[in-house]
Amino acid sequence: MINRKWCQLFLGIIVSVMIIACSINFNTTDISTFKVATDPTFLPFSYQTANGELEGFDIDIINAVSQAAGLKLELESITFDGMIAALVVNRVDAAINGITITRERLQTVSFSRPYMKAGLAIAVRENNQDIKDLNTLAGKIIGVQIGTTGANYAKTISNAEIRNYNTGYEFFQELLNGNVDAVICDGFATLYAIKTGNLSRVKVVSDLLTQEYYGIAMPKDSLHLDSINKAIATIFANGTYKQIYQKWFNTEPPKLPESIPSLS
Repeated sequence: MINRKWCQLFLGIIVSVMIIACSINFNTTDISTFKVATDPTFLPFSYQTANGELEGFDIDIINAVSQAAGLKLELESITFDGMIAALVVNRVDAAINGITITRERLQTVSFSRPYMKAGLAIAVRENNQDIKDLNTLAGKIIGVQIGTTGANYAKTISNAEIRNYNTGYEFFQELLNGNVDAVICDGFATLYAIKTGNLSRVKVVSDLLTQEYYGIAMPKDSLHLDSINKAIATIFANGTYKQIYQKWFNTEPPKLPESIPSLS
């Protein structure tokens, strides 16, 4: 009788250990971690400080959104033109980097509701008197960043020579060196860089060329999409978004649509 009781107890311990072991095995992944890609070369949206910290409007937004959604944020630096591919293969859970919501991108990834209203601008050297608007870009050499809406827009300009660069820093340097006549880029980022002195001898000409909305990009039909949209609504409602916007742009934020608007 004693042996039987000891055998039953021993078997019970083994079963308990196996259950615990299986439980540990199947929960090695922290499902609350939210891995987000950004390219820290896009002032003031995402950039790297001298001590290696990531800062910017987009960084503040994704921190606030992740907190509101109850997710543990993990940022990963990826070049802008590699972000969509990283989302398609589920290397990351999301990407934020001033990514314009476009019909083309929506074919391969999903987007959150808009968190930023922006537009493209033409920037030239400060002493340039020839380029005043879109019409005067015909036949010019134009610098753009690979994979951006600016790169797509430049293709529509008659007889222009388009030169592609990996970062905004590169094409602005080429502009200052006189190797391109103009660049087409994000208007907010350019004006911010000029205002803060990070970009000298450059000016923006004419009005913004486009009206665009930025969204947080995620893999197609991401399970995070609903919680991220709710989190964005939360930071709009509780004033966090307004504080972040005023911190970076020193003005009242515009009214944004609650869902992705129809795209032309």
